[in-house]
Amino acid sequence: ELASLRELAKAKATEKTAEEKPQETTFKSGGLSLQALNPEISVAGDFLFSSRQDSTSDQSSDFNFRTMDIHIQSWLDPYTRFKSAIEFHEDGAELGEAYITLYNIAEDLNLTLGKFRQQFGVVNRWHKHALDQVDFPLALREIFGNGGLNQSGVSLDWIMPPAGDTSQQLTFQVTDGSNDRLFGENARNRPSLLLHYKNYRDLSKDTYLEWGLSGLVGWNDQWSVQDGTTQNSSQMTTVLGADLTVLWEPTERMRYRNVEWRSEAYLLNKRLLAPDGSGTDSINAWGLYSYLQTKISRTIDIGIRGDFFVPDTKSYANLPSGLSLSPLAVTAENPYLWQVGPYITWWQSPFVKFRLEYNHSNGKGISNPEDVVWLQAVFAAGPHKHERY
Repeated sequence: ELASLRELAKAKATEKTAEEKPQETTFKSGGLSLQALNPEISVAGDFLFSSRQDSTSDQSSDFNFRTMDIHIQSWLDPYTRFKSAIEFHEDGAELGEAYITLYNIAEDLNLTLGKFRQQFGVVNRWHKHALDQVDFPLALREIFGNGGLNQSGVSLDWIMPPAGDTSQQLTFQVTDGSNDRLFGENARNRPSLLLHYKNYRDLSKDTYLEWGLSGLVGWNDQWSVQDGTTQNSSQMTTVLGADLTVLWEPTERMRYRNVEWRSEAYLLNKRLLAPDGSGTDSINAWGLYSYLQTKISRTIDIGIRGDFFVPDTKSYANLPSGLSLSPLAVTAENPYLWQVGPYITWWQSPFVKFRLEYNHSNGKGISNPEDVVWLQAVFAAGPHKHERY
């Protein structure tokens, strides 16, 4: 039996194996995969209706399509990302942001180049349609202008080593001094410098605390005085800020309940040549805001924000010299402006939200009492709905 098995194995080994037929090769076009190279495009619309009562305006109501944002972004390579926001208004269009970010140019260090909303505090970085209220805080608008601080330059973001249980981040930005409110007399376009420090820690599994400090420095050098002449003198403008955020969000019900408290304060010092020809002077103004917001269901947020702003008093604030000091300085003694605004936001879906907000403002020497009711509709389409920045 063993010999028979050996003979059978020998016979199998000597058999000529049939040659396998070559597999048929199928060629496919890679043209359709090129769509992966297309940038991601999103659209955000911000529509407002307002009804107001005050003693100076003849317009009691207004429909305003505030902006249609076209957001474009793409990974250019594994290390570089491009983002932009083009803002279309009823009276034209403008470039909101356009920048590239190079990640990990060194350990925990990112570099951003282009035009971007600057990291002064927290909410200045956000787009208006992504704010928790209808508009930016009052003090931010009075100091930086209605559009906030948005300039072109470079930004370095360093994720610092942890300090105990806290994480830290440091942002340093060098941008052109083009903000009209702060650097309207910067004829030489000297760059402005910004530094922001952020500290974050978890207080519990449901609560976190974040605070930050900001500093901005820039220069102005060309001044118009009362006699119609122009004088050159380099003067520094400084803005300091502090921000605090506390969020409680139960991990088991985070989609249905939370409470968020956010506050920021601003302090401005702007050196100048007085337009009345009296020489070097300075403007000092400050302001703050604070709001409390809570989620009462999966789709409804309610909150209230308080704002306060104090400009400086200058006798020459209204001189027709070409140097606009308002609203940073006015002629009235002890001026101030405050505003309070409750609001409710209904998220119909992740793509559409509606907000009802009431603002009451009053003050002394800077504005008349005003009551405004806002109705806001924000909608978004695309892969990046309601992105803050």
